[in-house]
Amino acid sequence: MEEYFIISKITNEETRNYGFNLLLKEYQERIYWHIRKMVIRHEDSNDLTQEVFIKVWNNLDKFRGDSSLFTWIYRIATNECLNFLNKKKKRFFVKIHDVSEELSRELSVENSLVEGDEIELKLQKALLKLPDKQRLVFNMKYFDDMKFDEIAEITKTSVGALKASYHHAVKKIEETLSTD
Repeated sequence: MEEYFIISKITNEETRNYGFNLLLKEYQERIYWHIRKMVIRHEDSNDLTQEVFIKVWNNLDKFRGDSSLFTWIYRIATNECLNFLNKKKKRFFVKIHDVSEELSRELSVENSLVEGDEIELKLQKALLKLPDKQRLVFNMKYFDDMKFDEIAEITKTSVGALKASYHHAVKKIEETLSTD
């Protein structure tokens, strides 16, 4: 009887590991780029991606299925990004504008984020001038091509508020690009 329990436990652990490896294959790159668009630096993005998947691993048994697994993981990643940016502001006692400038300098150095032309670099710099949540909504809608319903589920925000936030972000980006 005891051997059956041990074999059962190993099989369950192997199944869990296998499932988690599949989950990593499916979502790791998407989560990395979701984070990277917010924090810019590769090293920070890598660290946060690892933190996200550690949290996913540690909380898999708490996943209730109220949302899709994708939404749940994105929510964890989104919260990690926003927490990281808030800590960065508080740690260095800097204003939002100063953090945007720092990230903008990083953007110029981290050219692998912006492949292509000068226009794309200008867009990314304009995005950094947005408040974090507006930038997040814009990135998820514009770059990740997510529906407002999905974004609402991830951010726990109403669709109407998200649409307004996206609209304001687009207006601010247009203004920034027209003045540069």
